[in-house]
This record gives sequence, C-alpha cells and structure tokens, in this order.
Amino acid sequence: MRILIFRYGRHSSTYIAVIVLVAVFLLIAIRQVGRFNLKIWQIMLVGALAVLISGQIGPFEALHAINIDVILFLFGMFVVGEALVESGYLRYIAYRFFSHAKNPDQLVLVILFGMGLLSALLMNDTLAIIGSPLVLALATRFRISPVLLLLTLAVAITTGSAMSPMGNPQNLLIAQGSGMAGAFMTFGSYLLIPTLINLLIAFVVLRQFYPKEFSYRLLKHDPVSPCDPGVTLPVRFSLVIILLLAFANIVASLLGVPMVITLPLIALVGAAPVLLLSRQRWTVIRRIDWATLVFFAAMFVLMESVWQTGFFQSFVDRSMVSSVPMILVTSVLISQFISNVPFVALFQPMILQAGGGATASLMALAAGSTIAGNLTILGAASNVIIIQNAEKQGQTISFIEFAKVGVPLTILQIAVYWIFLVIV
Repeated sequence: MRILIFRYGRHSSTYIAVIVLVAVFLLIAIRQVGRFNLKIWQIMLVGALAVLISGQIGPFEALHAINIDVILFLFGMFVVGEALVESGYLRYIAYRFFSHAKNPDQLVLVILFGMGLLSALLMNDTLAIIGSPLVLALATRFRISPVLLLLTLAVAITTGSAMSPMGNPQNLLIAQGSGMAGAFMTFGSYLLIPTLINLLIAFVVLRQFYPKEFSYRLLKHDPVSPCDPGVTLPVRFSLVIILLLAFANIVASLLGVPMVITLPLIALVGAAPVLLLSRQRWTVIRRIDWATLVFFAAMFVLMESVWQTGFFQSFVDRSMVSSVPMILVTSVLISQFISNVPFVALFQPMILQAGGGATASLMALAAGSTIAGNLTILGAASNVIIIQNAEKQGQTISFIEFAKVGVPLTILQIAVYWIFLVIV
C-alpha cells in the first residue's frame, strides 16, 4: 500500500519551489555563470528569495521555518572557532595533535580518526568550523593538496558523527523523537564498529584517488611559539565549558536522564568567555562566518517551501520504511534534495509506525541520513561550512571533485552498514 503524505492548500498545486531547488542544486554544482563565480550562500539566498517573491511561501512562514536553535548553535561555535584562530591557540593544539604524524599516510589517518571520533562528542558542524583552518594550515606547511585534506576532514566528521546521538542534528532528532532509552549505548552497539570500519575504508578510497599525495616523505613539524596566556585564557575556558557540558550530556544519556542541556545552550555558554572576557572579541565577531549563517537561514526557507509541495513525500511507500537496505539507500538519496534533518522528521514516525525491528531501522535511518553527506556537497551542512571557510582562504572543492570521491565511498559505506545492521 502506497503512503502519500501531502499538505493540501495553495502549495499542493504547484511545484515551482521544486524547480527552484533543482536550479539551486545545478548552480551549486557549476558555481559559475558567465564571468561570475558564485558562492554557495549567494545561490541559496537567491533560491530563498525566489520562493518568497513567487508566493510559494509567506513571510511569516519563512521566518517560522528558520530553525533558530541551529542558527544560535552555529553562531556560538563560530565565535569559539574564530577565537581559536585569532588567539593562536589553534596552532598550538594542531602541533600537539598532529606532531606524531611522520608522513602523509599517518597525517590523513590522524585527521580521519581524530576528527571522526571528536565529531561524535562535539558534533560534526563544530569540527567543520574548527577543523577547516587547521587542515588548510597543514596543507600549506607540508605542501599537501588542500583539496585532499579538506575532503579528509569532510569525510571524517560526517562518517564519525554517525555513531553518536549528538554527532549531528538528525541523530539527536532520532534519539529524542523515538524516546530511545540509553541512546549512547544504542548508537554505540549498532554503529560504533561499522563506523570505525568505514573510516578505514575512507582512508583506502582517498589513497586510491590521490596516490601522488601519499608518496613517502617525512613531515617536519616546526615547534610553535608559546601563546600569550592573556589572549588564550578566554578561549581555553570556552573549550573546557563545551567539553564539560558535552560530557554531562553523555552521562545523562547513560543514566537515562533527559538531556536538558541543549546544543544551542552548550554553544552559547561556551562562547560566553570569548564574548565577555576576550580582548579580541570585536575582531572575532567581525570575522565569524556570517555568510554560512545566511546560507542556513536561506536553506531553511527554501526547504520548507519544497516540503509544503508534498513532492518528495509522494514517492514514499511502505517498503522504504520496513527494509533496512531501502532505508539506507532512500536516506542517502533523498537527503541530497530536502536535507537530512527534514527527511528524518518525515521518515522517523513512519518507521515507528511500521513496528517490528524498529531499533535496527532507526539506526539505518541515522547511518543513511548521516553518510548522505559523503555523496555530494549538499548532503551535509558540515560540507558547506568547510567549503565556505575554505573559500575565505582562496581554496575550494568543486561539486564534481567531491562526488568523484564521494560516490564510490558512500556505496562502500552503505554496504558496511547493511552488513552490520542486517546480517551481523
């Protein structure tokens, strides 16, 4: 029996919003019109304005569509990330973190597993903010392709975030919306081992596509100058606060206590020492990535307009919510078009209604909607953050370059999750 989900009304009779979405997708893929090189945030903003002007979504609906929790979370983490760079503390952390990597193979492995595991605790968007300037600095220092290291970072934080209920927004939605008891234990028991395997697979795939970058050579790590304690103290306070609050969330989950410390609260409280105490506060505020915040606000408006047409919902049938392989594949594909968070909001109640094997199905939903970020740039918000930050420093990853690595990698990762969720 086919399940059709529509919101009837003035939006159900037109698919102009879908046409705008396709145009946005194509423009982001080519990012050039004549002599003009377009930024991702500019394309998304034009798309949002197009659906507003054409009446596909009203002004009040558009404002309501913007997820203020996500915007506040990103703002807080942008403040901390920029303060890390401005204070010089990021260079110090990078030296301590990467100094044991003696060749390109070890460096890529450290980024994959280090950033991947951290993303399970600090959320992938957080690591995208902090990690982008870090890997670009490493690429310059060791004369390694910045595209390779940016791809490594993107794949690491996308893949690694799959194994935790607070690794990304859609996993948090799954944990909270399903009333899952002991969410960290559930995610870990189902997804920890396949995710670690998938991080190793990512290394093999990256090595296959960039063999020259892995030619053996010793990496010389130059010691960094000591940081001014007066400058770094506020940002160190921020990092301690974020880690402590994240740890409190983990403990609360293990004890079965509801998570009252929200992600926006973690980010804003974490940013407070920088905003209140840092001598560099105004420089940090000026230099945070405002363009990415505009991108997210515009994306919420455009996606809500598309959502109201019921176009993508009309293709959902019962087999897609009762079969783990179908959930994995559907999650990866549809998340490219309507974003993984609204996709999870659609699919999760349908999976719960389907009954048997709900936990394995929910884990397939978490895994599929997460590794959707490895297929194309639009599959994960963290990809956009990485590219926005890279373009500020004159670097980027093209849509084709990303997909060239992402398509085979995602196929292999789907297979691994399918084996562990169905067979093992």
